Amino acid sequence: MVAEMLGGGRMWSSSQASTRGVIEVGRVEAGPSHFPKRPAPRNSSRVNLSRTYAIKSCSVSSRTGLCLGQCYHKKSSACKCKLGWSSQPLSSLRHHLRVHSSASEAVLTSQSDFTKLLVGNEKIGVLLLNLGGPETLDDVQPFLFNLFADPDIIRLPRLFRFLQKPLAQFISVVRAPKSKEGYASIGGGSPLRQITDAQAEALRKALCDKDIPAKVYVGMRYWHPFTEEAIEQIKRDGITKLVVLPLYPQFSISTSGSSLRLLEGIFREDEYLVNMQHTVIPSWYQREGYIKAMATLIEKELRTFSEPQKVMIFFSAHGVPLAYVEEAGDPYKAEMEECVDLIMEELEKRGITNSCTLAYQSRVGPVEWLRPYTDETIIELGQKGVKSLLAVPISFVSEHIETLEEIDVEYKELALESGIKHWGRVPALGCEPTFITDLADAVIESLPYVGAMAVSNLEARQPLVPLGSVEELLAAYDSKRDELPPPVTVWEWGWTKSAETWNGRAAMLAVLALLVLEVTTGEGFLHQWGILPLFH
Repeated sequence: MVAEMLGGGRMWSSSQASTRGVIEVGRVEAGPSHFPKRPAPRNSSRVNLSRTYAIKSCSVSSRTGLCLGQCYHKKSSACKCKLGWSSQPLSSLRHHLRVHSSASEAVLTSQSDFTKLLVGNEKIGVLLLNLGGPETLDDVQPFLFNLFADPDIIRLPRLFRFLQKPLAQFISVVRAPKSKEGYASIGGGSPLRQITDAQAEALRKALCDKDIPAKVYVGMRYWHPFTEEAIEQIKRDGITKLVVLPLYPQFSISTSGSSLRLLEGIFREDEYLVNMQHTVIPSWYQREGYIKAMATLIEKELRTFSEPQKVMIFFSAHGVPLAYVEEAGDPYKAEMEECVDLIMEELEKRGITNSCTLAYQSRVGPVEWLRPYTDETIIELGQKGVKSLLAVPISFVSEHIETLEEIDVEYKELALESGIKHWGRVPALGCEPTFITDLADAVIESLPYVGAMAVSNLEARQPLVPLGSVEELLAAYDSKRDELPPPVTVWEWGWTKSAETWNGRAAMLAVLALLVLEVTTGEGFLHQWGILPLFH
């Protein structure tokens, strides 16, 4: 659970890389980019790809066909093909597979023959990953326990890791009453599961319309259907090729990364899963369909204001602890800023030149999170005279507690109290057709890379993000996954952030100790003052 850029220059993700394969008869190479260059990544060493995978024409004896091969730039008359062989003559293949700038274009432009080659006799599955949410008020406390028991949400130093579950239990019990009030205000539970199930069915139909017979599964991180439940169903259905698609547009250690780490553990312990080919689409915020869908929703909501051109577009994203970005190399902040930049570029093409800002919501705990914070930014905008604000939940594709209650109720009230007269909110994407169609295209584009790592081009901005196995992606995106940095690394005294955190913890422990003594002995200051007379 995690909590965003005042407009400016383009920011590029340190670990966001893309695929650009060139399909040519007889050779494979990484193709040139048609997009503008970007600065070299800040931490490019985290992506170490020594091998290149791409689709190429192969010949064995008198047969020709296409294969997904592992190429080391050495001459070879044949390569192994896991996708099947075509008996068509080479000239026919040239006709159907012209030279394209990306493997994805080849998939889409020769769909009838190429989808058969991709699918063959394989059973294709798509696993949608999401956070999950309590469906009833009775689910709230156990849901919160699952959330805070995740070390990617609350990171304790190694010495105190044994306290992870007891601390999660304590926090979940303390926060449950207030959280129940929030869920009660939006109908008694989170609609996240119903919306995600609807997205899964819409995606299945979209893939079917594109001649890809795939089954789509939903795996939630903190509530039913849990990822483990989805994996068991995948095994029962005999899926042989799996595309893992987190429903988080931007990658973060605390969202997509947490789900991938869970998958990594599951895959390692199961022989069936070890042998099942899979690939992951780690983030997709750059995709044209997603950008256009977001721009369309914003454009539609702007028309509801009496003076649309005077409305400030307020992007609010879920935040992450600052240490994730600065110490663990989380690409979330850079990807989020670039995402906003791309959406505003699309709006400018449509003649919409409103000002915009980005802030981060939903922070918890005593550690510092990404700034600026949404609540503080709303107050500042009101003080600066902004009168019309359109909130855009940029990191959410489904309605849930943080859009329906936190944004629609809490932030709206704060905005009106701060002097902002007109408030609007862009709905989450849900099953918006352009969005779903684009997700289907992303799945199709990833199919040639199932069981292999895609070509990585760190210098170019491309629509297809790096693909690979769970383990490969965690190594590339989250090299410090085994030991994430604790919020405070050393004990410091004095007026410092570290001292505030540690001294606060010490104070909390002291208060808890005093309370335990009061309750167990029936004596102490609270009893003397009459605060706990029931324990005499």
